[in-house]
Amino acid sequence: MATRISMFNHKGGVSKTTTTFNLGWMLASRGNKVVLVDADPQCNLTGLVLGYEGINGFEKFYENYAEQNIKAGLAPAFESRPEPIEAIECIEVKGVNGLSLIPGHINFSEYEVTLGISQELSGSIQALQNLPGSLSHFIDKTAKTQGADYVLIDMNPSLGAINQNLLMTSHYFLVPTAPDYFSRMAIDSLSTVLPKWHAWAEKAKSIAVLQNAAYPFPKTIPKMLGTVIQKYRPRKGKATEGFQVWIDEINKLVSEKLVPALRKNNMVLADKDYGNISDDFSSTYCLAQIPDFNTLIATSQSHRTPVFALTDDMFRHVGSVLEQDRVKKREFNTIFTELAKKIATLIENAAGN
Repeated sequence: MATRISMFNHKGGVSKTTTTFNLGWMLASRGNKVVLVDADPQCNLTGLVLGYEGINGFEKFYENYAEQNIKAGLAPAFESRPEPIEAIECIEVKGVNGLSLIPGHINFSEYEVTLGISQELSGSIQALQNLPGSLSHFIDKTAKTQGADYVLIDMNPSLGAINQNLLMTSHYFLVPTAPDYFSRMAIDSLSTVLPKWHAWAEKAKSIAVLQNAAYPFPKTIPKMLGTVIQKYRPRKGKATEGFQVWIDEINKLVSEKLVPALRKNNMVLADKDYGNISDDFSSTYCLAQIPDFNTLIATSQSHRTPVFALTDDMFRHVGSVLEQDRVKKREFNTIFTELAKKIATLIENAAGN
């Protein structure tokens, strides 16, 4: 079974999609088979992979490939069709071997209410008993057809039923964040929300009707791999003073409030596993600090290619500006190489326990 990692923070604008795309590409370039899942109705990840801008491109895609998206894949369960959930054909991501996408759908949020009802009623209504386990079943079945080692899920910025389900049926999760007041408040909120979600998932695992459903609710407990702090202004290789204050605040809150709350619910790894990453990681739980790469991110998106995979021709610069681009490209490559290594190490260590 593929290792499933969710990218979750209910604050928007923290580069969840950028992290998912770049990390997935890096893991694939290291020889892994990776499936990206666009579970955000905004479909930014799908637009990035397919190069779509605006609604017209998506409409044509849905017309021509009506069954190749997350909503269509789940329709047998959510629309009571007399057929089982099957794997869909993924979209191959151009430019790297082993990377594919389960596209999103702008109407995926239509399933939110029904899923929420099914989860609150805890399987008491026969017609809804298959829904809580259906998302996990669909993702696993599709990942299996790809021979995937990893599944990375790009989630929407909310505390809705879909996110609750996706996170609590994942093996691991990352918390992308940004150095600002609102990200700090989001981390504080997660310290309360995630234990509640854990309590709900534990209850779901104990309900016979959900375990005996056509799509049983999985008995997993997601564990936090760490945070990723992004979009700060650098100076001489470090965050400027104003941003560093927020970075320190977030790291402190994660260490002193979020991790203890998760530890009570077995949603973190063993201390020794975190300690094996670096000397200071177990005190910050920050896997990577990624500065604002400004126009290079836009260049990356326009070419549907990570910054670390851009070519000189894609930069469209010459002379000293091109050399600056190359320096930033190498920096971005180093950051995501290390991030991929850390994630692989954490998962390998956890599997060995």
